[in-house]
Parts: sequence; structure tokens; C-alpha cells
Amino acid sequence: MNDRPIKDLLRAGAGVDLNAIDTSGTPGFSGDKHDGEKALEVGAAQLADLQERLFAASRTGGSAQSVLLVLQAMDTAGKGGIVKHVVGSVDPQGVMLHAFKRPTPEEDKHDFLWRVRPHLPGPGMLAVFDRSHYEEVLIHKVRHLSTPEQIEERYGQITAFENEVIAAGTTIVKVMLHISAEEQKARLGERLAQPEKYWKYNPGDIDEREFWPAYMDAYRIAIERTSTDAAPWYVVPADRKWYARLAVQHLLLDALSGLHLEWPPANFDVAVEKSRLAAS
Repeated sequence: MNDRPIKDLLRAGAGVDLNAIDTSGTPGFSGDKHDGEKALEVGAAQLADLQERLFAASRTGGSAQSVLLVLQAMDTAGKGGIVKHVVGSVDPQGVMLHAFKRPTPEEDKHDFLWRVRPHLPGPGMLAVFDRSHYEEVLIHKVRHLSTPEQIEERYGQITAFENEVIAAGTTIVKVMLHISAEEQKARLGERLAQPEKYWKYNPGDIDEREFWPAYMDAYRIAIERTSTDAAPWYVVPADRKWYARLAVQHLLLDALSGLHLEWPPANFDVAVEKSRLAAS
């Protein structure tokens, strides 16, 4: 990455123009795929160290801090790859992952944030939302599953909810993986061409492609209305999988570094325990 922090290059808010963002770009990184994969490997060790510090501090009662990574994207944009290649590099005992699907009948009986709260990270945890509460202002807006008034109200509810989560000690990293319609088409074609990838293919993805402009507009409005200083949005170009993974890794590294994590001190007399061990 260059001297300018990746978070500054990818941060989005008021006035964001998704159509003007090069989905095959590599903001902040001048290398090629090989260089990116090497950088990802180096960053993996750093991320694992910081995540272990976060987990350790919570287990000794020294910290209530946690991190939540929100991943939103059109299908095939690479959310699974982020989970596998970025989050997968840390100790799994300190990770929570939840993929939000269509609400169940029970979930539909409650307000839209009801089903989100049980999956928020506890102290010391790194949580990942594969899709999230933002579905209620994205697909609901595109498919008219809620009234315009309901959707408008939800932007404010989401901001208030995220402020509440942040106040409780959680750092939120919100990422839109921005893929082009052309690249999505190519990736869907790859799934249809390889039997071992049939399980990833959803015929409904073809139907959703018809609403691409509407989805881009829904994302734009959601980003403009809910990107705050406390919980900003980051738009990550996703046509190059290796770059998207590297960018999200850097966003997580930045978030964890900002917590100023230290290894918790011993809550016992180290010298005494060394003596006891030697005598045992």
C-alpha cells in the first residue's frame, strides 16, 4: 500500500458515485496479483497477532472491546473469499460468523434489528456479517418489500443502532464489495462451467441482474445516509479478488491497531510459578 491510508482512499459517504468508481482498480496498491498475494500473506501474520491480543485481553477481564465486519455486496462479489482468505487467517475461537438470509416467520414478527442483536460480537470477538441489517434498505427498496416511509425510517434506526453498538465497545467496519455487472456475469459463467461449483449457483441471481441499476442506487442512498464518522462505509473495488481481500485485510488491521491492544499482564507471580515449575 502507499503512504495514504487505505481507509482514506476507500471511504465513502455523501456524494458517493458508484458508477465513477473503477471496480477493477487497486487504490493504494501499485503491485500486481503476485505482489498482492505476498502482501496478504504478510498481513495475515499481523492480523492474527492483533486478533489474539484482542481475544486475550477479554479473557483476563481487561477489555470489553470487539470488532464487527459488515460485508455487503451483489452476489459473486467475493464475501466468501474474504471470510476464507482474510478472516480465516486468525484463530477461529475468537471469530463469530453469521450469514443473514431471508427472515424466518419468527423473525418477521419482530422489528428488523431484532434478529441482528444476538449475533453482535461479545468482548474480544471479531464478528463477520455476511449480509446484514442493510438488507432491509437494499433488497427491500429494490423489490418494494417495504414502503418508502418504512425504508426512510430505517436509515435513522440503523445509525442509532450502530451508535449504540459502538458505545458498548465495538468497532464497526462496513464494506461494500463493488463488482461490475460484467465481472459478475463472468463469475456466474464459471460456476455453470464447473460441476464442483454448481452448489454456489443460484438461478435467482440472473433475475436480480435485471435490477442492477436499482441496486446501485439503493447502495448509494444507504451509504450516503448511514456513513458516519463513527461507522463509515468503505467501497472496495472487487473485480480483482486479490485486491479486495488485501483491502479488507488492511481495513481490519487499521481497526484493530486503533484499539491499542497490549498483551494482558500476568495475574500471578511469574517468578514464583517458574520456581514451582522447576521443582515439579
